[in-house]
Amino acid sequence: MHNKQLLAIVDDDDSVRVATSRLVRSLGWEVILFDTATAFLNSGCAAEVDCVISDVQMPGITGIEMHRRLTEAGVHVPVIFITAFSVEATRRQAMMNGALSFLSKPVDGAALQACLDRIGKAAPNA
Repeated sequence: MHNKQLLAIVDDDDSVRVATSRLVRSLGWEVILFDTATAFLNSGCAAEVDCVISDVQMPGITGIEMHRRLTEAGVHVPVIFITAFSVEATRRQAMMNGALSFLSKPVDGAALQACLDRIGKAAPNA
């Protein structure tokens, strides 16, 4: 049994996935990686993760659509969106749909840590 929280990173950009996973692991989280929203949704682990960090724009299903599908399925996991294309309407939609945060790429480590700290403090075993 482990005490680390589990976080999924969903991003079609290999370098972003790797860099973000290194940062998140350095903050004490276990990480699983997915290159598409479809892969994450089909993995069966959505209900097992404590947080999702997702790109907004990806081939196929967007991060916003993935979040909507999770919510409709009754999976209420904190989602942090990251994007290279910070469009106010998209940010507003994500936040209205319950996203924890909406960060621009490259991801600021301190901002991401602050988001993850909020999740950690809310977790029952934190």
